[in-house]
Amino acid sequence: MQSAIYFFITLFAVMSVGVPVAVAMMVCGIVLMLTLGYFEPTALSMNVMYGINSFPLMAIPFFVLSGELMSRGGLAKHIVNFAKLLVGGRRGGLGYTAILASMLFAGLSGSGIADAAAIGGMLIPLMAHNNYNRARSAALVSAGGILAPLIPPSNPFIILGTAVNLSISKLFMGSLVPGILIGLGLMVVWFFVVRKDGYQDVAKIPAAEVLPILKKSIPALMMVVIIVGGIRFGLFTPTEAGAFAAVYALLVCKFYYRELSWKELYSAMRATVASTASIVFICGGATMAGYYITLARIPATLASTLTQMIDSPLVLLLSVNALLLFMGMIMDITPNILIFAPILLPVGVAAGFDPYYFAFLIGLNLIIGAITPPIGIVMFVTSKVAGVKVTDLVAKQWPFLAVYVFFLLLYILFPQLYLVPLGWLR
Repeated sequence: MQSAIYFFITLFAVMSVGVPVAVAMMVCGIVLMLTLGYFEPTALSMNVMYGINSFPLMAIPFFVLSGELMSRGGLAKHIVNFAKLLVGGRRGGLGYTAILASMLFAGLSGSGIADAAAIGGMLIPLMAHNNYNRARSAALVSAGGILAPLIPPSNPFIILGTAVNLSISKLFMGSLVPGILIGLGLMVVWFFVVRKDGYQDVAKIPAAEVLPILKKSIPALMMVVIIVGGIRFGLFTPTEAGAFAAVYALLVCKFYYRELSWKELYSAMRATVASTASIVFICGGATMAGYYITLARIPATLASTLTQMIDSPLVLLLSVNALLLFMGMIMDITPNILIFAPILLPVGVAAGFDPYYFAFLIGLNLIIGAITPPIGIVMFVTSKVAGVKVTDLVAKQWPFLAVYVFFLLLYILFPQLYLVPLGWLR
């Protein structure tokens, strides 16, 4: 227990002064190593490299690159136009468009940040022009953005599957139906928000533009079908799907839409390198810290505490979810997954829960943290895109956050809501 106290005090102290998460994790590993009474620099570097050297993690740069290409090459714009065609013709149509576009773009990018930035950059100014409350618009886009880590392909579930040695394809299929249901739940809540806020706009598409929009959107929609269908039917692994997505996005944006310049391609590749380096560096730091966390018997201590609740599975589940919701509020998804998933999943399996169901709950809890203060990264990105204060966004976000909490409780109380669709899709 003393080692656990040292670890968390060091982690929060170092992060509170602005040290990057990856470096903070390495510092925690060094502190734990010293508390165990020895110092071995070679072991530090070996564990960092072990965390980085993972084939499934190769999917992340490919999906990040495809998201960057789609944002810069016009594909995201055509997704938005298609969504507007389907749901824009009703009162508050731009809000419905934002949710559906987020769901569709989620099937292409796998990143909540990319989703919120792409959709928000296009729709929030248009929503403001139609007299929407700017903070409310940002809150909606932020909530829609975190559908991307749920609807496959999902970068957090790639990391989760790698961390606990579960099939990433099955994790993808398991999160597909919940992601769609939560998106529909956001639309239901938006129906009432529109009437409360008094929005009157109708984003109707003229008849003459319907066929051009359909023609332009077909390549984007086919990409969703190919990626999800290809993974589902075993045509390629998630890593191969990421490579396909990057090449497909490049070809479509460069030669079909002709909206991707060489300068934008270079910019997309630079952004991909920066994002991937950050994620991989965190994985390496977390793996190194995780090695010493294990030596310090922190997982065993936490597991023994939780194991006492095995006879009451619901109490165990609620305790784990409360812990993860709290940690999601104060730390980003990736380090949380790498720290807690290897500790908590064996406890959940010992309590009789399906490993994919339990892993899904871990992921959903931490994904919700991306739009909760004080650390929620998607929330900060969206507020920057919208040009509003984070505090204003948070004040307008609670109806959409309530949708996620409602579905989280629903899946806790009724595991079959997850397991039955997973059985169909597998």
